Amino acid sequence: MTRVAAIDCGTNSIRLLVADATVSDSASGAGSTAELVDLDRRMVIVRLGQGVDRTGRLAPEALARTFAACREYAAVIKEYGAERLRFVATSASRDAENRDEFVRGVLDVLGVEPEVISGEQEAEFSFTGATKELTGRDDLAKPFLVVDIGGGSTEFVVGDAHVRAARSVDVGCVRMTERHLVREGHVSDPPTEAETASMRADIERALDLAEETVPLREAHTLVGLAGSVTTLAAIHQDLPEYDSAAIHHSRIPYARVREITEWLLRSTHAERAAIPSMHPGRVDVIGAGALVLQSVMERVGATEVVVSEHDILDGIAWSIA
Repeated sequence: MTRVAAIDCGTNSIRLLVADATVSDSASGAGSTAELVDLDRRMVIVRLGQGVDRTGRLAPEALARTFAACREYAAVIKEYGAERLRFVATSASRDAENRDEFVRGVLDVLGVEPEVISGEQEAEFSFTGATKELTGRDDLAKPFLVVDIGGGSTEFVVGDAHVRAARSVDVGCVRMTERHLVREGHVSDPPTEAETASMRADIERALDLAEETVPLREAHTLVGLAGSVTTLAAIHQDLPEYDSAAIHHSRIPYARVREITEWLLRSTHAERAAIPSMHPGRVDVIGAGALVLQSVMERVGATEVVVSEHDILDGIAWSIA
């Protein structure tokens, strides 16, 4: 058994998983078996990608929020005595001119250098984390299409036991909100029909790019990851509070995804904030994330999406187990 700590720093949030990982040879000699047991899993909304699409740089206040979260996580990692730590950074830090400042700050706090990974690497981690528990299920047809809707980018991966094809495109809930729904420094409340149409057109262009590499329509099971998807699952179930156990491996029919998305894009900030399962950091960007999911489902003809709470974070943990 190895106690591992994984950190995923994205455009909108930074997340930590501390877990005990066990890998052993099977009795039959057919391969190895593996188990990952959570000890601590947490998230802080830091908006590292604040303004990156416009300025090309990480904002000082965004870096300050991120380093504060890193200090919190350093204390948790020390408390649990994790033997190995891996810090992976994704979309926002790939795009930023001043990412060296980010790297130095993380190294000072956590003692490890963040790995600014490519979109393709990000997709591989997401696929491993999302599907490791699903591969033995006979009620889910393969291949899987794993869609990880992040803040700055969305990853598409098709595979069964292994990845067949992957692509990352620059369409995420924060990037789409900032690009299409912000006017004079404020998010439209609610968006206009023209703003929504512009955002939808941008998403469709990104799907065209993804299809150049990934055979999206060949997949038989759609698996959705990250906060936009899990929040939709919580809304679909009308949960009184966010409940990971109820959300993990739940399913949302396409009709409900469309219904919820349309409501989110018509609603005001106050109406969205009143949803009991809504994280405050997602209130302004959830409509864009939901529209990405709806667009994907329409493109591939998916009748439902299987929701996974296990994603890139679990894939990072497995990579050091």
